[in-house]
Amino acid sequence: MANLIVPAQSEPGLDGRILSITPESAGWNYVGFEVFKLVPGQSLHRATGDQEACLVLVSGKADVSTSGATWSGIGERMSVFEQIPPYSVYVPSGDAYNVTALTELELAICLAPGGGGREARLIAPAQVGVEHRGSGNMARLVHNILPESEPADSLLVVEVFTPGGHWSSYPPHKHDRDFLPEESLLEETYYYHTNPVQGFAVQRVYTDDRSLDETLAVADGQAVLVPKGYHPVSAPPGYDVYYLNVMAGPTRTWKFYNDPDHAWLMPPQSAR
Repeated sequence: MANLIVPAQSEPGLDGRILSITPESAGWNYVGFEVFKLVPGQSLHRATGDQEACLVLVSGKADVSTSGATWSGIGERMSVFEQIPPYSVYVPSGDAYNVTALTELELAICLAPGGGGREARLIAPAQVGVEHRGSGNMARLVHNILPESEPADSLLVVEVFTPGGHWSSYPPHKHDRDFLPEESLLEETYYYHTNPVQGFAVQRVYTDDRSLDETLAVADGQAVLVPKGYHPVSAPPGYDVYYLNVMAGPTRTWKFYNDPDHAWLMPPQSAR
């Protein structure tokens, strides 16, 4: 099994890429994830091939175009911790996209198998579902960027803000069995930022039989692979934690199963 923590490069590559996860590098079948840091005027051009993509402007502004559409000057937040929803662009398989940074730009590219035949579209902040989920020290803010209620072939994309001293992806839940309607099989990545930047998050990834049981200290700019098992997150006091989730599997639905030992803590719909 691949290392569960994927660090970013200290310096961007020539194309601006700082982090790359492929199905091959992760040892799974569906989810790909990349992060680019572009300077003003720098462009990124890619064909999607057999994958669909969700381009998330994590921070900064850009011009984005596909083979059939152009969106100029999109982007609003300069830091994820402004906690306003991002601009994103859905690009189907069999298409191509060009992104030109207008400011310093952090761009996340979420990838999964596509079926073709869909239209590229802008996902503006007003189209992002905003939830205040949980209560007490399990309260967190959720932005549903590409939920299953919105059209796509495989991708599910969401971002979560967890205040210092709080927990999220809690109670511990999993989605590693293709056992609908009770549970869906979804691979998942977590991409992290912390505020202040020197902070860290704690994430545990474990299975019922403990054949996988790792507790991870995750730094700003790192990603975590969740190939299977339960995967709760804790934000230490004094450090707010952001993560961007990408999920995909054989069926595009999020049906999770709570750890029976901890399911009493919260209603099932509040797990993320």
